[in-house]
Amino acid sequence: MKTNVGSIDKILRIGVGLVLIGLAVFHVIGWWGYIGIVPLLTGLFNFCPAYTLLGLNTKGKSAE
Repeated sequence: MKTNVGSIDKILRIGVGLVLIGLAVFHVIGWWGYIGIVPLLTGLFNFCPAYTLLGLNTKGKSAE
């Protein structure tokens, strides 16, 4: 599994994921806020399956 998520992308994904999960936990938004698990995990693992399907890469040239 090659990494395809760059550092800025990673920080944004983790931040958005944590905010969505936090809002769902404190009932500010509905249960759909738990979708924040997806960006959180893709940020932590530096891999986005959708990027692979679309041929995208924010990591740069050395995406190994």
